Amino acid sequence: MLIGYVSDERYVAQADVLLEFIHPSGASYEARSRASGAVYADLPAGTYKVILQKEGFGAKFSSVEIPVAKPHQFRILTDGLLGYAWPKWVRSGDEAEFRVHSVEQYKLELWRYGWKPERVKELGWHDEHGPRATMQVTPDGDYTQTGVEWNKVGYACKTHRQYVTAPDRSGLYYFRASTRSGRQFSFPWIVAPQQPTAKVAVLASNITWNAYNPFGGRSNYIHADQLPPTPTVNARFELQRYIDPEHGTWGYPGYQPLSFERPEPFCHIDFNEQITDPIEGRQACHIAPAEWRLAGWLEQQQIAYDYYAETQLHDGTLDLSAYKVLIIAVHPEYWSRTMYERVKTWVFEQGGKLVYLGGNGLNCEVVLHDNSTMSVLNGSITSLWSSGMEGRDSRMAVTHESEANLLGVVFTPAGAMTGAPYQVVDQDHWIFEGTGLKHGQIFGTASLHCRCPGGASGHETDKRTASSPANTHVIARGLNGDDGGAEMVAFDSPSGGQVFSVGSINYVASLPVDKDISQITENVLRRFLM
Repeated sequence: MLIGYVSDERYVAQADVLLEFIHPSGASYEARSRASGAVYADLPAGTYKVILQKEGFGAKFSSVEIPVAKPHQFRILTDGLLGYAWPKWVRSGDEAEFRVHSVEQYKLELWRYGWKPERVKELGWHDEHGPRATMQVTPDGDYTQTGVEWNKVGYACKTHRQYVTAPDRSGLYYFRASTRSGRQFSFPWIVAPQQPTAKVAVLASNITWNAYNPFGGRSNYIHADQLPPTPTVNARFELQRYIDPEHGTWGYPGYQPLSFERPEPFCHIDFNEQITDPIEGRQACHIAPAEWRLAGWLEQQQIAYDYYAETQLHDGTLDLSAYKVLIIAVHPEYWSRTMYERVKTWVFEQGGKLVYLGGNGLNCEVVLHDNSTMSVLNGSITSLWSSGMEGRDSRMAVTHESEANLLGVVFTPAGAMTGAPYQVVDQDHWIFEGTGLKHGQIFGTASLHCRCPGGASGHETDKRTASSPANTHVIARGLNGDDGGAEMVAFDSPSGGQVFSVGSINYVASLPVDKDISQITENVLRRFLM
């Protein structure tokens, strides 16, 4: 009979895994997983303790009731080095637990990421008397919905607490884990202030980080609705995104939740990486490693800021009334309705100043749950063109309203996956003070963005729509082909609020290396802080 399937942390089928089924009577039965990861065995009815072993993976215990109501999903974890802090976002003085997976002793340090990474403290070497005792295990089933629950089993002794108190200074922090054999892994920690210390608040786009995180086999881009019944053998042969030309990523009636309580390998930053180094890799260019470029640039310009997670805007930790300026940047694609309405009220009724240094922002509504999971309200759409979304601007527009009402611009697929400089449209606008730029001249040619090189306008770009405020003014426009260039815009609100939007994911990747982009951004912040 088919008992179940064995897969790893990417939901990839694992063949030749040895399984021992132990019946309550003491009887033992052996099976091995097949090429598809399938496990077949003829077993008497009962509740079995299951032991799984395979070279290169951590051994684990599971439990299964025979006969099975449906095939059981056995999950095993690759040997290696991974980790995350829990909670991933805190306030100064609060504690978080570091949860690290390592099959050998490892050293842990805490660093703060400003213009230059700054070592805050050493957190010691970690190992245990038992063999491979710092190795973690993952639960069976779809733990993208529930979390990986590391440090849950075997960490009952209170003398071995793995907690760190958040430093007094707000900012983007990273834990750095390393081993004697040369493995390295870094993972982010967002530290907000206990009380406001500056007039500028910066949001880390941690909801987007979670939406793109495939750890466990699902993200909002791979198996967005739920895990399929069988693990992947060959993605190019099996995943609909590769074999069905008509497939839309979000053509489903509903979507299972995604847990924040998982490692985020895409957020890793190499230990020797500096802020002016190229941002390499497919994902780093639009999540935490790119956002570090903004935090460091602000410190180089001596612009004081407090750092928050987007989830802290949602839960009220971030009190917008204490700040003059809010900066959102790079790729803040997923927001809750609570977040959206709070910022919109602050801008339009309370005189808040919003600086949007990103692209494809606020494009889709999420629901944040109390169990540290989120549900993405993608809807059943056929494309991100308006024609594929009931004639609406975006997924946010389908469930709530177009984000152009707040940002002045909204993402369109035109220009996606390209990079180009901007061209001046209004040379008399005050943002160009000190640049010497004139009408028709280009700027933003230097960029650290390696996935879509070519300039500060790119990767994904935003433009005005009929939902943009009537007084939305175009200052510059990206030169991306097919009219896909980002529109750099500004507008004022009736309460004295102001919005400045660049409409490009690439933009922040130019901040540390392009003098015009740097000067324009400084001009905006200095003016908004007056």
